Amino acid sequence: MKNEKSFEELIDELENIADLLESDKLNLDESMKEFEKGMQISKLCNEKLENAEKKINILLEKNGEIVEETFNVGEE
Repeated sequence: MKNEKSFEELIDELENIADLLESDKLNLDESMKEFEKGMQISKLCNEKLENAEKKINILLEKNGEIVEETFNVGEE
């Protein structure tokens, strides 16, 4: 199993990137690289939120039975 970052760690990274982009310390090429990195992190955060929502919905639909099921959005 790969060492995945938590949702909170990813949000911290996004905040750092936003601060860096707002600082005007980067040239255009560096800004574009950071923006692209931020977009990738944002996508990972969205996937984690979607997985959590699906898991919650399953738990609520199981008539009180808690069943552990996971989803991998984007993986087939």
